[in-house]
Amino acid sequence: MIAQIAGSGAYVPVRRVTNQELAAAVGLDDAGIRRRTGIHERRWAGKDQAASDLATEAVRAAMERAGSAANDLDAIVLATTSPDMWFPSTACLVQRNIQASNAFALDVSASCCGFLFALSVAEQFIRSGQVKTVAVVAAEIKSRFLDRSDPATAILFGDGAGAVILKKSAEEAGLLSIRIYSDGSKSGMIRIPAGGSRRPISEKSLAENQHVIRMKGGSLFKAAVQKLTDVTHEILKIHRLQPADIDHFVFHQANGRLLSAVAKRLQIPRDRIVLTLDRYGNTSSASLPMALDDLLRSGRVRPGDLIFLGAFGGGINWGGALVRS
Repeated sequence: MIAQIAGSGAYVPVRRVTNQELAAAVGLDDAGIRRRTGIHERRWAGKDQAASDLATEAVRAAMERAGSAANDLDAIVLATTSPDMWFPSTACLVQRNIQASNAFALDVSASCCGFLFALSVAEQFIRSGQVKTVAVVAAEIKSRFLDRSDPATAILFGDGAGAVILKKSAEEAGLLSIRIYSDGSKSGMIRIPAGGSRRPISEKSLAENQHVIRMKGGSLFKAAVQKLTDVTHEILKIHRLQPADIDHFVFHQANGRLLSAVAKRLQIPRDRIVLTLDRYGNTSSASLPMALDDLLRSGRVRPGDLIFLGAFGGGINWGGALVRS
């Protein structure tokens, strides 16, 4: 038994936010932002949109491509670090929206690595025989948690959602391997300092601007390159493969320099790495399924192609997966 991706979907808000729009506030021009990040524009959610709204549209698109109805879903596993509210879970709100009355629903929080963690959870449900069909979705509205004057974060993040429908299959194609890891000793590399039970919202925390993303960019960059390289080699070694054997690499769309550094470490040509960063920015946990959906809809994937998925994020968390189309 293997878990197979039966369909994918994505959704991004309508509003385009160009580099020119952000330039003055962060003290950079369009060329400087592109040079630092590789991003040309990103999408930001409208005032009336929440993470569940984006996730709902992505799941609907994935169900349509998979030929599945809402009643076919046994579970919804949703990754986010920008939920509609602390509870109920955002997954339950998506279940309500699509009327998937037969599905149980839960959230996973693993920052930019969230989709891989959610995929791993869903795969285990399928392998155990508990379910046959799962919607795995990641949705983020990071624009609500930005210091618009901070050049380290304000120029990076966008909003969006991506989803796949995972089904039990007896075929050889599907999810071949997945590995996920965490190192909480490095939790301070990227975080939102206040707003939880450790430091609840208060006049002081608001005055100190502690409800926005804070990031140690240099340390995070080095750790991300190392961990993504390591997990790629680990999974390929399991299957006695080399990077040259992989047809498509889909990495978390963190920034252009990071993707270039990973490509150099792995000695793979850039044209094998899927790129959506330039259009959508860093959409955190949603970036991996959004990029995967972009690849699957591009017409470039042939039956039997090997697709590597890799992500790194706050926690710190990292992981990888190998998929045969």
